[in-house]
Amino acid sequence: MKSMIILSLTAMAAILSAQTLKESDITAIQQKVQKLPDEQVLPNEVVVIETDYGRIVVELFSNQTPLHAMNFKKLVKAGYYTGTTFHRVIPEFVAQGGDILSRDADPANDGTGGPGYTIPAEIGQKHLRGSLAAARMPDQVNPKKASSGSQFYICVKDLPFLDRSGYTVFGKVIEGMDVVDKIVAVKRDQRDRPVKDVVMKSVYMADIKSLKK
Repeated sequence: MKSMIILSLTAMAAILSAQTLKESDITAIQQKVQKLPDEQVLPNEVVVIETDYGRIVVELFSNQTPLHAMNFKKLVKAGYYTGTTFHRVIPEFVAQGGDILSRDADPANDGTGGPGYTIPAEIGQKHLRGSLAAARMPDQVNPKKASSGSQFYICVKDLPFLDRSGYTVFGKVIEGMDVVDKIVAVKRDQRDRPVKDVVMKSVYMADIKSLKK
């Protein structure tokens, strides 16, 4: 009984630390982004992810993976990612996030949601430390290896077996891998979900020149 109470308190703390949205709010966000056009990524544009652990800056592969890069920019500019969490963290593997359902009051469904569409695979880039890649459903139900519309992961080491498995790498971390390392090291439960939410407090596009000032 005592262990059950402890687990319940832990789950409650995780829920309270998230920026929660109602189901109707989530549906409205999904419908909004489905109607938005993809946006071309400009040469100097990068994505900035602000967390309590620091800042992560990501370069998108606009030439090699244009569909994924444009979609990611669209979601970022729509505010889709702000308030979501890194809902799956595994040391020596990946930090995964980008699920709009990580903003509702049910931690059990984290990792099952998205904007309501997929992206055609653009496979070819390697899974190196710092790579940004798209999550996807398994081959059994997804033989074309189409990517999730929003969920992504950041590799914390080289993962060549994922190259062979067929996942789309569409960017790389150019600043803040120390932050990613801190995130994958947080305390997590048996589902690899952080016990305390790791929230993307702000996700936005920026000119890389302005960040270097």
